[in-house]
Amino acid sequence: MASNLLSAVAIEKETPESELPPTFLREDGRGAGSVRARFESMIRRVQGEVCAALEEADGGGARFVEDVWSRPGGGGGISRVLQDGRVFEKAGVNVSVVYGVMPPDAYRAAKGEAGKNEVAADGHKPGPVPFFAAGISSVLHPKNPFAPTLHFNYRYFETDAPKDAPGAPRQWWFGGGTDLTPSYIIEEDVKHFHSVQKQACDKFDPSFHPRFKKWCDDYFYIKHRNERRGLGGIFFDDLNDYDQEMLLNFATSETIC
Repeated sequence: MASNLLSAVAIEKETPESELPPTFLREDGRGAGSVRARFESMIRRVQGEVCAALEEADGGGARFVEDVWSRPGGGGGISRVLQDGRVFEKAGVNVSVVYGVMPPDAYRAAKGEAGKNEVAADGHKPGPVPFFAAGISSVLHPKNPFAPTLHFNYRYFETDAPKDAPGAPRQWWFGGGTDLTPSYIIEEDVKHFHSVQKQACDKFDPSFHPRFKKWCDDYFYIKHRNERRGLGGIFFDDLNDYDQEMLLNFATSETIC
């Protein structure tokens, strides 16, 4: 969901936790086989794998510090930060699970239908839309100025039927991306980065890499400076025009490539 919509949604306040819960999901009967449950399981597993790999790469210089939080109505997150290591000045790997409610206008804007007047045949306007979102996000800042900054974020968004329309169809989509921002350009590193992204995309659809690479270039274009931030990567949002299972596997693959 676009960042300018966040102010329109209702989300409960965070509560610090002393222990890591087995899940941040509500007990809603969906089970461990649901896409939202599998996505949460995936991002938590990947968070652990990425943090372990980064600590190993840092050579014992520093360890991740963990903060856990939850919300009374369901949802929560795990923030892990490594600072002042031998290799990394700072590295963060965070996961979050969010439940909230958005107004109909925000929901239509999230679907790219801003301004569309949705009124049922009986003249009834739709009510607030409950939603679920989960994601993993990471930013890595090496100490060496010749090593680039790396960012990635992958997320899943799903709506529930409004209370005033229990039979309404549910909407879902995936979003995310990985991008590179070097201070000094080393051609070999840049070629390797884009090659890895292309290989990961091509396993699922040959059209993904050229499409998502351009999307990333456009997304990070700074109009008033007539330049792009960083050297790109891939980016996609509101992606639901493929099989849901395939996109779940694609997002999983991208988090670890």
